[in-house]
Amino acid sequence: MSFLLKSTPERAQVWKPLFNKALPELEFHVWPETGNPEEVRFLAAWEPPPDLLKRFPNLEVIFSVGAGVDQFDMSAIPEHVTIIRMIEPGLTDGMVDYVLWATLTLHRDGLTYIAQQKKHVWKARPNLVAVQRRVGIMGLGKLGAPVAQALAINGFTCSGWSRSRHSMPNVTCYAGAEELGAFLATTDILVCLLPLTDATRGILNTSLFEKLPWGAQLINAARGAHLVVPDLLEMLESGQISAAILDVTDPEPLPTDSPLWDDPRIFITPHIASSSQTETAGRVLLDTVKRYLAGERNFPSRVDRSKGY
Repeated sequence: MSFLLKSTPERAQVWKPLFNKALPELEFHVWPETGNPEEVRFLAAWEPPPDLLKRFPNLEVIFSVGAGVDQFDMSAIPEHVTIIRMIEPGLTDGMVDYVLWATLTLHRDGLTYIAQQKKHVWKARPNLVAVQRRVGIMGLGKLGAPVAQALAINGFTCSGWSRSRHSMPNVTCYAGAEELGAFLATTDILVCLLPLTDATRGILNTSLFEKLPWGAQLINAARGAHLVVPDLLEMLESGQISAAILDVTDPEPLPTDSPLWDDPRIFITPHIASSSQTETAGRVLLDTVKRYLAGERNFPSRVDRSKGY
């Protein structure tokens, strides 16, 4: 029985000795070296190799080394294989930090002051305190819920919207398509942390933007394919959207001729909002494997194929 890692050398250097010490009976291989392919029961990867069933006929579990699984071709993964996404403290903390930074940047007119500095303009804008700024989180899962709590703790008037009903202190929660309009109507800064599925692809579009208050602002730290770029640019020109911080684009890297680069109302970061931390992620992965070997199957991070996350 063996575990196969298809990821970065940095992860391999930390995870292999960690597994060898804690589970010496489980052979640990680093792609492209696989050992006996019939012995591979566990695979951790960002993108699995092709022909999974032919390569590894006894594969039982695939781990995503990231929080999402939209990069997986689900049709190529046999139904009996369990898919588990990465949820670990370092990844969550990183997303909380990023969204807090982005929210405060927009809240305190950071993009306006950056543009003014480039033009050598000294001009103050009125300040609002956090409680006067309504921040709405789309997606209240393993990343969205901690982000919403952190924003509320920092004084923002916070709400959240998700497919299923949630409840959390100091956050007004909305659920389902029938409540999306009410959620958007009370959101000054919209944060997208949704999983990418067929239902959410292109959700950040003109129809949605028009339901926001005039001059609303956008943070997308989920996936680039959530956003319809021409619609955002049109909304920026009209003033319906006043600023956006984008950590993700479609495609990535963002092409050099994209109009997003040079718009002063848009701030771009290169998909760095959050990433799994090698040490803590390795320990979470090891713990999950141990629990699986002990017979556990109901993991909170287990992917529901019917939902796509």
